[in-house]
Amino acid sequence: MNTKEIRQLFPILHQEVNGHPLVYLDSAATSQKPVSVIEAIKHYYEFDNSNVHRGVHTLGSRATDAYEGAREKVAKFINAGSTEEVIFTRGTTTALNMVASGYARVICQEGDEIVITPMEHHSNLIPWQQVAKATGAVLKYIPLQEDGSILLQDVEDTITERTKIVSVTYVSNVLGVVNPVKAIAEIAHRHGAKMVVDGAQSTPHLKVDVQDLDCDFYALSGHKMCGPTGIGALYGKKTLLEHMEPIEFGGEMIDHVDLYDSTWKELPWKFEGGTPVIAGAVGLGAAIDFLESIGMDEIERHERQLTAYAVERLSEIEDLKIYGPLTDRAGLVTFNLGDVHPHDVATVLDTDGIAIRAGHHCCQPLMRWLQVSSTARASFYLYNTEEDIDRLVASLLKTKEYFGHAIG
Repeated sequence: MNTKEIRQLFPILHQEVNGHPLVYLDSAATSQKPVSVIEAIKHYYEFDNSNVHRGVHTLGSRATDAYEGAREKVAKFINAGSTEEVIFTRGTTTALNMVASGYARVICQEGDEIVITPMEHHSNLIPWQQVAKATGAVLKYIPLQEDGSILLQDVEDTITERTKIVSVTYVSNVLGVVNPVKAIAEIAHRHGAKMVVDGAQSTPHLKVDVQDLDCDFYALSGHKMCGPTGIGALYGKKTLLEHMEPIEFGGEMIDHVDLYDSTWKELPWKFEGGTPVIAGAVGLGAAIDFLESIGMDEIERHERQLTAYAVERLSEIEDLKIYGPLTDRAGLVTFNLGDVHPHDVATVLDTDGIAIRAGHHCCQPLMRWLQVSSTARASFYLYNTEEDIDRLVASLLKTKEYFGHAIG
């Protein structure tokens, strides 16, 4: 299936914005949804809507089968050892907070170390700050190279025998850096630490194999991979999840309750209290079916080709600065155009029907490391084309002319 055929499957792309055909370059924030995902959610609500794991009636059985079927698809998609290792969450943020609160707060003590990087999204930074404050653990950072990448030698130098947790993004949502998480996991394990991976930006774009990575926990969001909002997953090694405490209590996650004590269900349900996001799981399962029909290797190839083209074209614009490595990067380009504020850049682009992200991208420490307050970001997915990038470049040249006094 070529890109033109793929684009036909995304209804939202077939519209004009401010009198221009929409060019959507903000998939790192959230991806668009194909017809198959929209129809799967619609079908659930029209024919199968019921609660799961409760009723013995037909609708309840259908809903439960659809919900647990989606879990099986997630497990296969990331190559988890079993469905017991896949916990449905609201998204990456919830999943990382579950690990921080339910696992790290229990095992960390004063003087222990938690190692992350300055490129982390706030969702993979603030939870560890809170663990450090609550336990007396020390938060340490792997230093970045000039282009924003990290060296394994710096990882070796940062992780020590006191390190309990290493948590790193697989793909930076600002720099486009693809971190060597498999090698980092090996170093972490050699020192007795557990490896946590923020997979929000990697799962939609790369073939992920959590067993090959040998990470201990892996978090992902459905809405960045053609699925609906409000659904994601936490992968955890079974032995760790069995000893990890739930952080949300109520219906469905219990085994036995009496007046003064309770026990929990087996995995994965002990972490899924209350009515889950059933339609979201159904939509995520449909999104996985869609991505696999295209092929993750093909998606990665297409995005790398687009990104190389984007870097080449954007580099032609005088006074435009690109952040992150110029080669071997994931499908996004973060930049600034002279002294023009990124919000102004994004506003002018929007008048031409081009949607990009502007701001600190939930990475304020990284912005300070880059010595800027904010940046503009164009991010690509399987439905984007070189023509989209040409439209972006033409609009940026128009922006540069309009704000000529702020350039140079």
